[in-house]
Amino acid sequence: MPTSTKTKTSVATTAETAPSKRSRKVRRSVSHGRVFVLATYNNTIVTITDKSGDTIGWSSSGAIGFKGAKKSTPYAAGQVVHSLMDRLEAVGLREVDVFIKGIGSGREAAVRAFQARGVNVLTIKDVTPIPHNGVRPKKQRRV
Repeated sequence: MPTSTKTKTSVATTAETAPSKRSRKVRRSVSHGRVFVLATYNNTIVTITDKSGDTIGWSSSGAIGFKGAKKSTPYAAGQVVHSLMDRLEAVGLREVDVFIKGIGSGREAAVRAFQARGVNVLTIKDVTPIPHNGVRPKKQRRV
């Protein structure tokens, strides 16, 4: 019997120490980052990462509150960048490399919005995937 009480007390002490091991979210200071802009016909999504690819923050025109055809406008893309930079002011982002994917109308507007916020845009790279051979053609129609 005395051995069972020892294990009960040891279990209780480990259960008490487990919640205290949780750590708070650490605020990072990133001066150089990467920006990924996905501009589709229906939406514009902007993601900011550090050099190693860890996401610092993201936003989209749908998350801001634009609906329908207004989500894919250049104005919405600019507002996405402005709201994202407002949330990430504490990070201290000063210069970025921009990677643009997609064929939507928010491509240039997102880059210009970063420059308007005082962020130094070092490089702009288009990473839109281009099919080499395309899809298989439809079978020939028989009449």
